[in-house]
Amino acid sequence: MRQVVISEEPIELYKILKFENMVGSGGEAKFVISEGQIIVNGKVETRKRKKIFSGDVIEFGKTRIRIQIK
Repeated sequence: MRQVVISEEPIELYKILKFENMVGSGGEAKFVISEGQIIVNGKVETRKRKKIFSGDVIEFGKTRIRIQIK
């Protein structure tokens, strides 16, 4: 699992996917979230603007990241 450090929290889920290059664009991030392809802390998440905090784990396909605050 890869650690991702953010400078401030919360951050919206679709932004994490975009900034960490898990998807190609913000639009693609919103699409995969709405399709139920993203797992946050072990549960399917369909809210594009879900607030992500330090300690949260995000999974998409075979990629898994843990968020940490700077």
